[in-house]
Amino acid sequence: MMPVCDGWQTLERLRARRDRTPVVMLTARHEVEERVQGLKLGADDYLLKPFAWSELLARIEAVGRRTQGVLRCGDLELDLEGRFVRCRTLRLELAPREFALLLELARAPGALLTRKTLLERVWGIDFDPGTNLVDVAVSRLRRRLHDSHEVSIRAVPGEGYALDLRGNATAGGA
Repeated sequence: MMPVCDGWQTLERLRARRDRTPVVMLTARHEVEERVQGLKLGADDYLLKPFAWSELLARIEAVGRRTQGVLRCGDLELDLEGRFVRCRTLRLELAPREFALLLELARAPGALLTRKTLLERVWGIDFDPGTNLVDVAVSRLRRRLHDSHEVSIRAVPGEGYALDLRGNATAGGA
């Protein structure tokens, strides 16, 4: 019942591009088959309208607990609590900003993230500092990921960066 496409289509598009963002569907659709379809399409939870705010918050917290832990992206595992990365059996030591940068890219493999978006999300900078800060950080991160056979960071000149998965590599949460 959304204006351009419905929630199911939105969810399908997210999952088709391997975006593992947790999703709680809020809907007036009360049929069991409709709720089952939403869950099969990749929703993490489903809440019927009308709902109590306390229940919505509790469900969001529960989804957060279930989806936290480890984010898998190709042959990389990002430990979200320990804030370290494992590439197969090798533990990669990343600086905090490198980890944050990789995490942003890994949350939406294949999706282009602009320099502006990365500056905001990783460094908390909401203006263009006129430096190559992002480019230098990506270069360092690429060197750290040289042991990965399935993950690479692709530059889109004048735009930004995307994390690419090779072969049959997949991305997903815990």
